[in-house]
Amino acid sequence: MGLMTKHKGTNKKLSFISIYFLGINGVIGSGAFLLPQVIYKDMNLMSVAVLLCAALTVSMVALCYADLASRFSESGAAWIYSYNAFGRFTGFELGIFIWFLGCCTLSAEVVALLTTLKSFLPVFGNPTVYYGSVFGLIILFSIINFFGRSLVTLVDNASSAAKMITILVFIIIGAFTIHLAHFSPVIPAAAMAGPKPLLTHFGAAFSVVFYLFTGFSFLPIAAEQMNNPEKNIPRVLIAVMVSVTILYALMMLVAIGILGTRMTEFSTPIANAFKAGVGEWGYILVIVGMLISIFGVAFTASFNTPSLIASLADQHAMLPKFIGKKNRYNAPWVGIILTAIVSGLLVTQSYLFLVSCIVLASFVQYVPTIFADIKFLHNNQFPAHGFKLPGKYTIPVLALLISFYMVTNFTAKTIIVGAGVAILAGIAYFFIQRDKEKRH
Repeated sequence: MGLMTKHKGTNKKLSFISIYFLGINGVIGSGAFLLPQVIYKDMNLMSVAVLLCAALTVSMVALCYADLASRFSESGAAWIYSYNAFGRFTGFELGIFIWFLGCCTLSAEVVALLTTLKSFLPVFGNPTVYYGSVFGLIILFSIINFFGRSLVTLVDNASSAAKMITILVFIIIGAFTIHLAHFSPVIPAAAMAGPKPLLTHFGAAFSVVFYLFTGFSFLPIAAEQMNNPEKNIPRVLIAVMVSVTILYALMMLVAIGILGTRMTEFSTPIANAFKAGVGEWGYILVIVGMLISIFGVAFTASFNTPSLIASLADQHAMLPKFIGKKNRYNAPWVGIILTAIVSGLLVTQSYLFLVSCIVLASFVQYVPTIFADIKFLHNNQFPAHGFKLPGKYTIPVLALLISFYMVTNFTAKTIIVGAGVAILAGIAYFFIQRDKEKRH
């Protein structure tokens, strides 16, 4: 999963196909390569059905974003929607959570990169080498970002190409090496012990699968720069979600067909599945594609995340003005330092914990956004400019119910981290407001 921001300083409209490929690259991240065995462990072959359920759920939330994107021209997406719907405090809290989501994404991708390297280079199993590398990468990204956006497009394009080539080669060639016998068992015996175990297994798999789709939320922002946005916003959302769902489902089917129950033995299941199917060259191909892809997503996240916190200072003065400060290369240098510090703390955690934090931060972003959409549908305070949800309240209400279902699958540790972020943001808001009142 990647985070994207709008390219400023240009009036050129993006074509449908440009936004489509940005969407594919923004949604497909390290999870596509590293999480299939986690999903398989909980649901076996039925993990493909879980994928389809998560895709449908996220698509409903995405349509709410599309509706809101047609009502506002400001950048900032979710926090701008909440700011206009529920006031300054809600907008501030959400803005901080979206920045935290960016920090988690950067940290998760860096940990994913080292997890991949560790799978075939034992030296990265040494704690000194491992932590030296993760901290070193975050510092390296920060230094590069001080010099502006020149490298971002190049790295992003290389990452996108490597990702798509790797996935398509794996699916097309791997399909000829599957064994139908490996599609059994369809569902784990432990999950079949009764309704409660089945829901527990489904919930655990659903939370992980949900992460695979969370990168969609940048799409309505990027879509504002499209030709005929009122027609193309819903089209591009649907096209990206359908394409990504098909790719994920085919990757899962091919990997299960090659490895069967051995899926759970590997930290890099796609690479090891291709190795089992076609030999060593398949493993090398997938690993190289993964490394370029994950590096690209991490680098893009490291560039865009500081811009998120800077936008809180720049728009509506939600944070002190100095946080939005930029250097002569137009890079938000204070935001870069703050992002590096928080990401540096987060990379000490496991990949799966960071995934759960991303899902939690996404949930915190989605729920107020859906409520904002319901409010504007009801009072028509900000009328839509060309795109309206079919069924009016039906999609937002369903999206809301399924979003609340996510709460039942968070661990206590994840909820404590989320509550900590919310409390710290609330305290910061109190002091910022008090300081403003003193100055006035």
